[in-house]
Formats: sequence, structure tokens, C-alpha cells
Amino acid sequence: MTARVVATDPALALIAELQAEYGDILFHQSGGCCDGSSPMCYPAGDFRIGAGDIHLGDVGSAPVYIGRAQGDAWAHTQLILDVVPGRGGMFSLDNGREQRFLTRGRVFDESERRELGLES
Repeated sequence: MTARVVATDPALALIAELQAEYGDILFHQSGGCCDGSSPMCYPAGDFRIGAGDIHLGDVGSAPVYIGRAQGDAWAHTQLILDVVPGRGGMFSLDNGREQRFLTRGRVFDESERRELGLES
């Protein structure tokens, strides 16, 4: 099955580093407030997943969520979790490490959209 979210090797390495330090973590794709549209990383018990959040999948055993409205708008896109130089989001675990998570996107092709039930 085509994954809705994947991670690059540098992202997987940072995820492993954070898991070694904090234990279970999760991601929530920010909707644009405060820290732009950065993927935010939290200790698993420190962020409340709501009824309006969609579980896109897991990367490095960390679940990735997105708000329903944003998830619906990006439904045609595979999210690619990556790492770039810079400061992470104010409340995100990557803050202060001089590298931060960044979400890139790739539009699903026609066969992937059919597989995911996005074609009508």
C-alpha cells in the first residue's frame, strides 16, 4: 500500500535520537499557526490527539497526525518528513538542535490515488 507519510534517512536518524532521549514521540503536522507549517514533534503523552485529527501513518515507529481540514486539502500528496539546518518549532522536540524537521510533498500519481481511494 502506498504510504501517506514517509521519512528521509536524516529524519529517521533524528527521530531515533529523540526517541533515545524522550521515549515514545509523535508528530502533528502544524496547520500554520505560530510555527508555520512545520511538523511538530512531541513526547507521546504531551499532545492530545483530537477527534478532528487524522493518523497518516508512522515514521521510525512515531505516529504522524494532521488536522482533518488540512489532511483533506493535502489528501492527494504524500508527506515526506525531512531534516534541514535551523531551529525547530518553539514547542517541538527538535528545537535547539540546529536542525529541524521539514515537510516536503509529492503528488500521488494516478495509480496511487486509485489505491488510496482518492479517485472517483
